[in-house]
Amino acid sequence: MYQTDPPLAAKETLPTMYDLPSEDPEERGLPDQFHLLQPQLLADTFLPPNYANEEIFTASDLNLYFDSRHPLWYKRPDWFAVVGVPYLYDQKDLRLSYVVWQESVNPYIVVELLSPGTEKEDLGQILRDVEKPPGKWEVYEKILRIPYYAIFDRYKSEFRMFELTGDRYIETLQSTVLDANSRFWIPGLELGLGIWEGRYKNVQMPWLRWYDQNGNWVLTPTELEKQKAEQERQKTERLIAQLRALGVEPDLD
Repeated sequence: MYQTDPPLAAKETLPTMYDLPSEDPEERGLPDQFHLLQPQLLADTFLPPNYANEEIFTASDLNLYFDSRHPLWYKRPDWFAVVGVPYLYDQKDLRLSYVVWQESVNPYIVVELLSPGTEKEDLGQILRDVEKPPGKWEVYEKILRIPYYAIFDRYKSEFRMFELTGDRYIETLQSTVLDANSRFWIPGLELGLGIWEGRYKNVQMPWLRWYDQNGNWVLTPTELEKQKAEQERQKTERLIAQLRALGVEPDLD
């Protein structure tokens, strides 16, 4: 392609999500059950009140292309969220991958769920081979400069939060006792991330979950429907009681 004056925008010259592969043929396999359920709970409860739903994009196990100089390089976070970007690409299309030079907005937070096979890369403990793409830690910290990086290790019962301060991540929370104190507030989202002991998808265990400014866990769509149904039931019972107090027997058929 010939050079133009002025140069064309990156969106017009670099690969887009339609051009780049969405899967790695050498990937060892699909995520395990926890790596499927935990990201679902994070997505279900990620409702920052200062952003409209149409301005929020979350993804799990999706290729994240991060360097326009090396357009085939990517990372695949266990879960990440972007705010201030359309939920659908161009307001109309589901994404095949997330390409930062196409979107022009970097993720705001990324979550990695540690397992014995990924721990060293997720924590930046692997020496960089200059001939290979950088590891996740370097990509999140140095290249994309993602403001918050959360790590949850269910095998070691450990929750850690890192906040980008200057040019590097500073660990702001390390909780090895997964209880009500395992929480971290993110002002820019008006949400906090913490450990919730409860039942999700019929599995009782500690989960990583979002909470609101009042300290209440953000409800999933299923929980919200149950709450509304219970409120309607209580409203009906109060109405029946009021009618009976007036000597009117309601018709319940």
